[in-house]
Amino acid sequence: MKAISRSILIGSAILAIGMIGSSAISSHSQPDDNTMTSSTKTSAGKFGPLTQNDFTQTAEATVNGVVSVKSFVTPQVSNNSNRYNPYSDFFDDPFFEYFFGGGRRQQPQPQEQPKERQMGLGSGVIIDAEGYVVTNNHVIDGADRLEVTLNDNRNYDATVIGSDPTTDLALIKIEGAPSDLHVIPMGDSDELKVGEWVLAVGNPFGFTSSVTAGIVSAKARDISMGQGGSQEIQSYIQHDAAVNRGNSGGALVNLAGELVGINAAIYSQTGAYAGCSFAIPTSMVEKVVNDLRQYGTVQRAYMGISYREVTPELVKEEGIEGTNIGIYVFSVEEGSAADKGGVQEKDVIVAINNQPTRTSAELFGQITKYSPGDEIVLTVVRKGEVKNLKVTMRNRQGNTEVVQQGEFADLGATFKPLTDEQKKELNLSYGVQVTDVKRDGAMGQAGVKNGYIILDINNVRVNSSKDIEALYKQIVASEEYDHVMFITGIYPNAKRKTFVAVPLDR
Repeated sequence: MKAISRSILIGSAILAIGMIGSSAISSHSQPDDNTMTSSTKTSAGKFGPLTQNDFTQTAEATVNGVVSVKSFVTPQVSNNSNRYNPYSDFFDDPFFEYFFGGGRRQQPQPQEQPKERQMGLGSGVIIDAEGYVVTNNHVIDGADRLEVTLNDNRNYDATVIGSDPTTDLALIKIEGAPSDLHVIPMGDSDELKVGEWVLAVGNPFGFTSSVTAGIVSAKARDISMGQGGSQEIQSYIQHDAAVNRGNSGGALVNLAGELVGINAAIYSQTGAYAGCSFAIPTSMVEKVVNDLRQYGTVQRAYMGISYREVTPELVKEEGIEGTNIGIYVFSVEEGSAADKGGVQEKDVIVAINNQPTRTSAELFGQITKYSPGDEIVLTVVRKGEVKNLKVTMRNRQGNTEVVQQGEFADLGATFKPLTDEQKKELNLSYGVQVTDVKRDGAMGQAGVKNGYIILDINNVRVNSSKDIEALYKQIVASEEYDHVMFITGIYPNAKRKTFVAVPLDR
């Protein structure tokens, strides 16, 4: 579970979901018997009228739809014998052995094959009878193998269908899924009300099938602490149902037993639950999951504006008329959706399709529902007058075309590790050689030739084809405008470093 600390910047305060230590469960507290009081308010859910504090039917209907997701990695063994030792010939010389004896020469010890180890533990929600499971990206990120455990302890391997670091969501599929999977129906997070009861279902600290209750504390919450460096879309449901490490990717459900969010983070000074939990709303989840399933990547709409939230100070500074809340437009990118839709500088965006946009989180929450090509009605206040603008959403490239997921094969080359002889000759301890370059591939188009030795990509050293593929996927998934591999390498004959930029959007 991601933990956001008030005293630490968000970038360094995110705690990985998977690492579960005994210290994290060293203390226990007793619940207050008076916490739940009788209520006469009812909710007409799929189970009929439910009292607001009777959660038994909801728990029974959803607990089997949440799974445990374990991620595994196989550590790479650093082979020191591959590194060039300039003194090796001297120590191997019989003259040295004559004076010092052969016993001083250590024979290389055979290395054991690295064993697979568990990297993390989280939760996931079954959303389809075919075995599709939605979870958090940070639960599965970097895993070599995934294992899903159902509530009845049946284990299955799972594969990643797609992931989206920007929303911290991932879609995986159970291999050989049984026919009796329990599916949690998708609900409408937009209909949630502040103060409404919700249940969090997941596997905190590895305790399976755990259910906690709370209320919706706020909607469209931004937990980035105002730091512009965050690349994630911030528009969470805040609630106070207890969640901890292991809950990530688990379900947030309403009393009708419908999925309204995917638990993703907590706000805490200690890393443990402190009363503020955050879930990704299903209005965002449903869009992302459908895109991952259909296209392999998210079709993300882009407005093309720079802005600030309206504040009393901004109203005074800019002389804003007609509203005290909304999104103040400072500039509009030429050719963007906003530009072509008639948005102007100093407009205040107050709603999208009649849904309020009082904060940047609400703006993000609305925009993420749409794809390039979708038409929306943007309500703005311009010089005190309300105007409704029809805007056709576009992508970052300024068009409405479907963005296809990049494939590693699009690089149009193969890669092989350097041999010991190459490392010795070139005085290198790492690197990957490019072979079989295709003229129409991304590498060929960038001018890379056969034999080129890649040393690092975007300042990260590479030692294998697997390293290159991992960096490729990371760059393609990035929300940066330009998806480019900046490569440092050498040609064996030249023996001097050269630099190549390989665009991945073609």
